Parts: sequence; structure tokens; C-alpha cells
Amino acid sequence: MTGKDDAVIQDHVQKRILKEAADWLILLQEDPQDHALHAQFDEWLNQNPHHGQAWQSIQKTAGLMACIPPQPDSDWQKYLDQSRASRTENAPEQQNAIVDARSRFTRKKASRLRKYVLVGAAIAATLVTAVMAPDLITRIQADYRTGSGEIETISLADGSQVVLAPETAIRVKFEARKRHVTLLNGEAFFEVTHNPDRPFQVRSDAVNVTVLGTGFDVSDNIGSTTVSVAHGLVQVDNMRVQPAISELLKSGQSARVGWAGGVKRHDVSKGDIAPWRRNQLIAQDQPLGEVVDQLRRYYSGKIVVTSNELSMHPVTGVYNLHNPVAALRGIARAHNAIVREITPWLLVVSPS
Repeated sequence: MTGKDDAVIQDHVQKRILKEAADWLILLQEDPQDHALHAQFDEWLNQNPHHGQAWQSIQKTAGLMACIPPQPDSDWQKYLDQSRASRTENAPEQQNAIVDARSRFTRKKASRLRKYVLVGAAIAATLVTAVMAPDLITRIQADYRTGSGEIETISLADGSQVVLAPETAIRVKFEARKRHVTLLNGEAFFEVTHNPDRPFQVRSDAVNVTVLGTGFDVSDNIGSTTVSVAHGLVQVDNMRVQPAISELLKSGQSARVGWAGGVKRHDVSKGDIAPWRRNQLIAQDQPLGEVVDQLRRYYSGKIVVTSNELSMHPVTGVYNLHNPVAALRGIARAHNAIVREITPWLLVVSPS
């Protein structure tokens, strides 16, 4: 394992922890008197010293921005009036639209909506370096990309086709003797045109997939890459680790290769490979947290799981991605959990 591998994994971990800290800020501001919620937060805070560092960073940034009153019982109405007055001087179209929408609600509902909007704006600002900056880099690097809930089929110059799952980005580089695609993030299914003199390669971080002509799926996970073969033959390598990983996969086989080492192989039926192309999510003893990660690609807001123990529950089932919220509620019911819609942009999954 190289220093670069360590840096990649650490970067992913830091981003995940910062997002979790921001989610907790929203939840605690929303329901400051919920003792069970505070107990769950304390459990999260004490799990890892990095959690405390991320929490301090989120609080400091939000405080400097003066976007969140310091006490739960602060005068929100006075704060909102002041904030609206400051925005009116040079408010962009999006902010004007929000102000207009508020007038269509009762005073109580409008006040609550304004609170959500402002808290969401504060959290978005704290995540600029953790979320927006990497996303901007991906936008610059990508030749093709999809947004939330969007599936797109791309025809490449050699006749090969790539189906992009939601929130996926790829970079394409074809040379005289090699065809190369980089999966920047997300998941994609490849149907590769046969050309033995011009190998087709797909790279996902440390993992390289080499084919001559086949159909296969590549998924970029946190710290690993999963490759599943529908037909044909592929070579999956990770040369950054010692000992190096080199796996030959044929039709009906799948492997999850860690960027820092380790590989798990298993058989998979053809119908279970990239089921998202049919707007299906198929889980077989998969941790609930990973299943929720897949649902996030189809939901325009945020989904937060408040319990690490719940995130590890094994999920098995087939779910309709046309309605990710209904799928999430179905998964939660099967595990004695509940889904709360805190705002139109935030779903919270917690033990019942």
C-alpha cells in the first residue's frame, strides 16, 4: 500500500465525517429538546476523535457566517427579518423566488420553512471545500456526467456504449493502440466493441479493468471498486498494493477490489448485474448503509441514517427506484426503523 492510497482513503473518510457533522447540525437545530436525538449525537461524537474535530469545524464556520442563532430558543423571526432585509439589496433570482413562496404560506408554516432554508444555506456553505470543490473538479475533468435520478446512454467513437447511472462521471481518452475510460465517480455499464489490437481499459482509482470485447458493470465505492461481468471476459488489477491483485472474471462473476488491498469474489446472475438500468435496486444481504448510498443517487435532497448499528443491518429485497422515498420507507419498516421528513430536502432514518 502506498502513501497515495492512504491519502485517497483518508480523503474519503474526512469528507464523510464532515457531511455527518453537518447533518447533525441540522438535526439538533430542528429538534433541540429531543433527548434521544442528543444521546445518538453523543454516541456519534465519542466514536472517533475526528468526529469532534469535524463538529468543531462545522460550528465555527456556521458561527462565523452568523447563519445560525447560538441558542435553540433564539428569536428566529427577528433574525429572519434582518436576514431578508440584507438579501433584498442584491438578491439573486433564486432568493427572490423563495421570498415570494413564503407569502403563500401561513405565518407559522412560512416561519418554519424560512428556518429550514437558512439552515440549509449555512450547511451548504460549510461544505464548500468538502463537497462543492471536488464536484467542480469532477465537472472540469468529465467528458460525460449525469445528475440525480438521471440515466444516460453514451455511444463512443469506436462503437462501444456506456450506460451511466445517476450521479456518475467519466473521462474518455482514445489513442491509436488503446481505448481508455476513467470512472471519476458513480457506476457505469459498458458494452465494448471487440478489437483485440486496441484493448479497452476502465480505471476506477487504483483498480484497472482490461477487456477485449464484453459487457460489464463498474461501480466506484468508498475505498473499493466492484466489477460484475454480464458476458465475456475481463482482467481486474490493482498494482498499487503488495501483493498486487490480479483477477480474471468471466460471465456471471463479480469482484469487489479494495483500493488499499483485499478482494471479495462471488457469483452473480445476469439479471442482477446493473439492475438500475431497469430502475431496480436489488440487495442481497447488503448493509443498509450501502443500500441507502444507492438510493441517494435518486433523491434530490439528503438522506441521513442516525445509527451506525442500523447502517450495518443486512438488507435483502428488490426496490423500485422510480420512487426512492417509498423504497426507503419499505427498507426502514423491515428493520423496525422510521423515516422522518424533516424538510422537503432532508430524510432522516432512525431506529423506532
